[in-house]
Amino acid sequence: MLEFYGEYHTRLKEYQERLKALRGFLELEKKEARLAELDRIMGEPGFWEDARKAAEVQKERTRLMNALEDYERRARQLEDLEVLLELAREEDDVQAFKEVAEGLKDLDRDFREWQLKLLMGEEEDQNNAIITIHAGAGGTEAQDWAAMLLRMYLRYAERKGYRTETIDLLEGDEAGIKSVTFSVNGPYAYGHLKSETGIHRLVRISPFDASGRRHTSFAAVQVLPEVDDRIHIEILDKDLRVDTFRASGPGGQHVNKTSSAVRLTHIPTGIVVVSQSERSQHRNRELAMKVLRARLYELERRKREEKKQEIQESQKEIAWGSQIRSYVLQPYRLVKDHRTRHEEGNVEQVLDGELDGFVEAYLLKPDEGHQDSD
Repeated sequence: MLEFYGEYHTRLKEYQERLKALRGFLELEKKEARLAELDRIMGEPGFWEDARKAAEVQKERTRLMNALEDYERRARQLEDLEVLLELAREEDDVQAFKEVAEGLKDLDRDFREWQLKLLMGEEEDQNNAIITIHAGAGGTEAQDWAAMLLRMYLRYAERKGYRTETIDLLEGDEAGIKSVTFSVNGPYAYGHLKSETGIHRLVRISPFDASGRRHTSFAAVQVLPEVDDRIHIEILDKDLRVDTFRASGPGGQHVNKTSSAVRLTHIPTGIVVVSQSERSQHRNRELAMKVLRARLYELERRKREEKKQEIQESQKEIAWGSQIRSYVLQPYRLVKDHRTRHEEGNVEQVLDGELDGFVEAYLLKPDEGHQDSD
């Protein structure tokens, strides 16, 4: 096994160089100094009297600690593998060489995930995500496609260990859903899912067409960051109209006998948010406010972006030109992202929530994403 020593040694040296470069890129010395400053601030008399400020300091401290720990953990992994490799060489230990090989695979995967996390540099990338799916024109076909997308994102969230919560759901007339809004809760949920905003196109032999013809369906997906206390969005009582009504299931069944459903209207912008998935009016209002804050934040973000870049891309109307991905089941099988050109042939796996390849391609080329004419 000594013939593998040179290869493994070279790869470990490459990782050492990457770590060294990343230490400067991440400005770890500045982070360590800032962490020490925050510890000093937290130790001052009266620090905990201002709950809002204390919470902000704690959040910043946690972010700094996580960044430093991310680096230190990779450094420890690398050091352990270097020690094991030298032991394997000295004793010509076959099992130890195999452990180094497995360790390098883990290190490859770990560095890749870390790289993606580092690419999520926007403040809101760390937040929970709020996803809305709207079925396009086409009745049952499009509504079934919207339901398939909902399942895809729920499975993706499950794979990532994220928690999901339905905020509002409007079922289809015969099958599927007309629209749904739900939250995905977990670290960097928005950063992972923000690339999903746009039009998703499905081409398949329709299960609802007795003639077995091929159909094309569309659904619109919007992903917003949940706005937390780090992002201040002021909603004045005078700007908010609150309506309550009875929630009901499809066809008027399962009618809630109390007015637990909540509709919020933000008068200055005309934004309307509905939540009726919970039995408690208080809980529905809380969920609706989360969505409203997210949509107001997105509105402000777009205004800033337009002013800074002097472009209209963020306000582009949902239409053919904003298709981001095609899922083709007939006449061939392929999922293709039109912005990054990333494609995968295992359509079932993608629809079962395996989206990592698309997420990675988008994050690695965020400024180069473009659309094909295919």
